Amino acid sequence: MLDALISNLPSFLFSAASFIAVLTVIVFIHELGHFLVGRWCGVKVDTFSIGFGKELFGFNDKHGTRWRFALLPFGGYVKFSGDANPASLSDGSTTPAPHSLHGRPLWQRAAVVAAGPAANFVLAIAIFAGMYAIIGQPYLSPIASKIIKGSAAEEAGIRAGDLIVKVNNQKVVSFSDIPRLISDKQGVEVPIVVERNGRNIELLVTPKPRIINDGMGGKITIGLIGIQRNIQDGKLIYNRKGPLEALGLGVMKTWNITTSSLSHIKGMIVGTVSTDQLAGPLGIGKLTGNVAKQGFTSLLQLAALLSISIGLINLFPIPMLDGGHLMYYAIEAVRGKAMGQRAQEIGFMVGFAVVISFMLLATSNDLFLRFNIFGN
Repeated sequence: MLDALISNLPSFLFSAASFIAVLTVIVFIHELGHFLVGRWCGVKVDTFSIGFGKELFGFNDKHGTRWRFALLPFGGYVKFSGDANPASLSDGSTTPAPHSLHGRPLWQRAAVVAAGPAANFVLAIAIFAGMYAIIGQPYLSPIASKIIKGSAAEEAGIRAGDLIVKVNNQKVVSFSDIPRLISDKQGVEVPIVVERNGRNIELLVTPKPRIINDGMGGKITIGLIGIQRNIQDGKLIYNRKGPLEALGLGVMKTWNITTSSLSHIKGMIVGTVSTDQLAGPLGIGKLTGNVAKQGFTSLLQLAALLSISIGLINLFPIPMLDGGHLMYYAIEAVRGKAMGQRAQEIGFMVGFAVVISFMLLATSNDLFLRFNIFGN
């Protein structure tokens, strides 16, 4: 076992370094969103930290903010004046100072909190838009070159040569759109429109579940309909886009990934998608290392995906997360006054327990499914 660990050490270190680098950039952008909008709203910022724990190095800017880089590089925070902790709970002052976050008008506090997740979505849009403008958009027409025998597509009547026009009432432009639109629809009847001999035909397809590797050493279940596209039938072309079109495509790509992620989360809640798909830091670190070996472009795409995930998760209405603060502010807007300090503290503890539970579940998936620590 020791020999195996030593032999895998270079790969592990590469994965860890890649993961830390990507995570540091994403966290920095997230916290920078909070920081910039906070400054714009006149809030004093005490600390801007990348990482947690003991400070390794740092400096103070002219506004009195301490910029610090800490020992544990898994996250970060912005601490505003009047915050009791990095989670931005109030220090309990009965009359918060005007320059503190809790002393600002409700709309400004909400803007400061929402700015972090918003920055993550902006980062993803910028990455995708930059790639569409510099590298180009890969395009392969959605023609079914081959129908797998006994597949859902064959049972529904899809034929080789059919052009897939719509899936689940959404327009299909590239062949890569098809798995995105049906991957979480296993066992669910989905309308598909195909073009055959110059006319459109609507068919009903029920994707069949298939267990595949998730790229992190584990398994996930997705829906497949059983059609294949041969690149030889149509050369993969990269079409560079102008700035505005690239920006629009970046927004659309980010939106599609966000809605797809929400659909998977819904599936986990209702039980149609396995929670085995949840990955923790170990699994994501392993995936990052694997993707980094494919090249910088692939790593950029993963960074955009992770940025969307972090932005989305932070918007969940769970106390401790940004979405929890926004939930408190929504309650304050309805009640006309803020929730009591004790109620917020209890909510924080509940939220902390929820977050830790998800982290434990995700980490157990990493250890038992992706790394198989008790396997042979």
